[in-house]
Amino acid sequence: MLYNSTENNKEVVSAAQAIAQGISKDGGLFVPQELPKYTEETFKSLLGLSYNERAKIVFSDFLTDFTEEEIADCVDKAYTVEKFGSECPAPLVAKKYNGNEINIMELWHGPTCAFKDMALQILPHFLTKSLKKTYDGKTAVILVATSGDTGKAALEGFKDVDHTKMIVFYPEDGVSPMQKRQMNTQKGSNVNVCAIKGNFDDAQTGVKKIFTTDEIVELLHKNDMLFSSANSINWGRLLPQIVYYISAYCDLVNSKKINMGDKINIVVPTGNFGNILAAYYAYCMGMPVNKFICASNQNNVLTDFINTGVYDKNRQFYATASPSMDILVSSNLERLLYKFSGNNDELVAKWMNQLKTEGKYEVTDEVKKEITSKFFGGFCDDTNTKATIKELFDEEKYLCDTHTSVAINVYNQYVEKTGDKTPVVIASTASPYKFSHSVLEAVAPEAICDDEFTMVDELNKITGAEVPKPIAELKNLEVRFNNVTDADKMPEYVKNTLGI
Repeated sequence: MLYNSTENNKEVVSAAQAIAQGISKDGGLFVPQELPKYTEETFKSLLGLSYNERAKIVFSDFLTDFTEEEIADCVDKAYTVEKFGSECPAPLVAKKYNGNEINIMELWHGPTCAFKDMALQILPHFLTKSLKKTYDGKTAVILVATSGDTGKAALEGFKDVDHTKMIVFYPEDGVSPMQKRQMNTQKGSNVNVCAIKGNFDDAQTGVKKIFTTDEIVELLHKNDMLFSSANSINWGRLLPQIVYYISAYCDLVNSKKINMGDKINIVVPTGNFGNILAAYYAYCMGMPVNKFICASNQNNVLTDFINTGVYDKNRQFYATASPSMDILVSSNLERLLYKFSGNNDELVAKWMNQLKTEGKYEVTDEVKKEITSKFFGGFCDDTNTKATIKELFDEEKYLCDTHTSVAINVYNQYVEKTGDKTPVVIASTASPYKFSHSVLEAVAPEAICDDEFTMVDELNKITGAEVPKPIAELKNLEVRFNNVTDADKMPEYVKNTLGI
C-alpha cells in the first residue's frame, strides 16, 4: 500500500516513509491511496480473536512494507497487561442515560489515562522501524503541539527511545493542572517540554511552520536529524485508532448487543477530528455505520462546519472544562475533505490556503452533501457538560470526564432530534481524574479547593471511582520543566534545545 499527500497527490511514499516523515513537504497530510475492504466474512474471522490479534491483522493491511514479525513485535510491546491493566485495552461498558442504552468505549486505561495512549504506545515502535527502513542512522526530532493529552502520551511513549528527541509545546493556560503536571514531571533524557503564550492553535500552527521552514530542515540535515510528528497529522498516529472501532464492533456482536451486519452509531468528542476520522475510515473499510456524531464543546467550529459547509475559525476562542477540544483549526479534517472531494488535491490545497490567509473556506455543494449524509454535529457548553456528569453519576453511579460528558450530551441531543435508537458506541477519551476540578464541581461543588490532589482524594471518597495509579503517583514526582516562550519564538526554542 502506498500513500499520497492531500495537497499534492503526485507525491507517493511507502507506509514507512509516511510515518517517518510525519507530514508531506508541501504541508499536506499522508493518506492511503486506497483502503482495504473488509467483508462480513472478514469481521466474522475477527470475532474470536484478542484485541492484539485484531490489531495485527489491520496493521498488516496498511503497513505492507513491514514484515509480519515486525508488526507483531510492535503490537506485543505496545498493548501489554502491564500498561493497560487487561488484555483488552479498550473495553466497552454498557450504561443507560436518559433511558437510552449507551456503550461507552473506555480508551483511557493506558499509562497516561487518555485515549492518546492507544496510538502513542505503538507509534514509537512504528517510527523506529520506519527510520531503519528509510533514514538509517538519522535521529528523529519529534515536535508535538498539544491541547493536553497528546503531549503526555507522546512523552511517555517516546521517553528514552533510541534515535529520537522530542519537544512538546502546550498553551500555558489551556490545559488542566493535572495535564500540566503530567507533562512537566516527565522523565526521559531525550524529552523537553515548553509552554507557549497563546492557545493550542498557535502551538499547532507554529509546529507546522517549523516543519516546513527550509533553514531549520537544512540545519537538521547537517546534524543527521530529521523532523517527524507524533500528532495525529502522522499516519502512524491515526492508524491505531481505526483498530479500536473495528474491535468494538466485534465486541458488540460477541456480547449479542447487535447481529453481524447491523449498523451502529458512533459518537466522538473531538477538536482535531482525528478520532472521529479513524471511525470513518473503519466504515470505509466495511464496518456498518449509520451515523457519525461529532461532539464539540463551546468551540463549536466543527458543528457549524458540518451544518453549513463553511469552516470559519474567525470567532471567539473559549477556554472550557474540556480543554483537549479547545481547538479552532481541526487539522485532520483535511483528510476527510480529500476523500469527499474525490482526491482533489488542488481543491484541498486551495481550501487550506484560504484557511491560512483568510481564516475560512467553504466546501462545494457536493462535499457538503456527503458530510451531512454521514455526520451529525452538535455541541455542549460547560454548564451542560457538568450537568451531564452529575446525571450519569446519579443514574448509574458511573463517573465520566468532561470530554466524555460532551459526547453523551450531544448524543442525547441527536436522539431527541432524530428519534434514532441505533445501537451506539461512545468514545470515552480520558479518566475523570485528569479533570478532577471540573468533575468534582459537577458532583460535589462544596468539596472544591485549591489543591489538585486533595480534590482527587475527595472525588474518590465521594464517588468510589478508582484513582488510576499513574495519577496517584504524580503527587510525589519532581517538576523538571518550567519553560515558557512566545509562539513566534518557537523556532529559536527548537534550535536552542537541539543545539543546532
